[in-house]
Amino acid sequence: MKQTLERPSRPAAQTAQHPKVNSPESEAGNKRNWRSVHPRTHGGKGYSGGSNLRFRNPRKWAMIWGGLGVIWIAIVWLTGRLLPAESTLTSLMDRNLAPAWAHPFGTDWLGRDMFMRTLKGLATSIQVGLLAACGGGLIALLLGLAAASGKAADRVISWIIDLFLSVPHLVSLVMLAFVFGGGLPGVALAIALTHWPNLARIVRAEMIQLRSAEYIHISRRLGHSRRRIAVQHMLPHLIPQLFVGVLLIFPHAILHEAAITFLGLGLSPQQPAIGIILSESMRYLSAGMWWLAFFPGLALLLVVRAFDVLGGSLKTLTGTGSSREVV
Repeated sequence: MKQTLERPSRPAAQTAQHPKVNSPESEAGNKRNWRSVHPRTHGGKGYSGGSNLRFRNPRKWAMIWGGLGVIWIAIVWLTGRLLPAESTLTSLMDRNLAPAWAHPFGTDWLGRDMFMRTLKGLATSIQVGLLAACGGGLIALLLGLAAASGKAADRVISWIIDLFLSVPHLVSLVMLAFVFGGGLPGVALAIALTHWPNLARIVRAEMIQLRSAEYIHISRRLGHSRRRIAVQHMLPHLIPQLFVGVLLIFPHAILHEAAITFLGLGLSPQQPAIGIILSESMRYLSAGMWWLAFFPGLALLLVVRAFDVLGGSLKTLTGTGSSREVV
């Protein structure tokens, strides 16, 4: 005969009146176990999100790098513009000096300080790039708006864009710079007339996409003209794309300005420019004067890279192109 001993169960009311009290040691153990089971829901060191989001946010990094790019470009441009003309005068007593504390970039065959000449040349390149980028952006905007006025205009503008894209930049730059007589205005105009097709294609594509929007159809039914629709309803949507495109034209404009001045078809030899400095330094590299080309070329590369970073940062901040990721 089996005897079963039943353990008397505690009444529910008594259990409710005496809740379980955890000690500090048990609470710490429960927290450790909970962290090990749910490692990604805790804001500790092992969690890849949380406080680390600010390091992975592309918009914050875009603001940081964009701000650094603006500061660097402003320092270079203002310093080059504010330098006196006497800073680039010849000094035959200081010819062919290697880089030192008194002359960080050394001196050339006429005793001119290469650091001062480089800053002057970069300021000239930035000025040419500004004129060329603004001119190319204006041409792209006008042609993009005209492409939305009708199918006939769209066909003509597409043909013009394809025509300019089929000609190499350097060939058209040399031809236009020779036609306009060289100099700073001629070089800027030649670069502006050859650097608008890519941006015009982007503007035209945006206009075609906006033309099929619902509010555009409503405006047409209300009797608004095509010009009014293009200016009042389509133009505000093009401003971010246009601004980013103008900034991205800057590095190409600066490099092409240096290329045609290097070939002797741009600015005058008396005017300091990076292309002229590099062209003149080629004759002295075999003599061991490497600093004549190294430091001006490096400075030009840093300025071009700053404009590229600034354009990419603005592209991320405005959400244009493929930079629509939001963390």
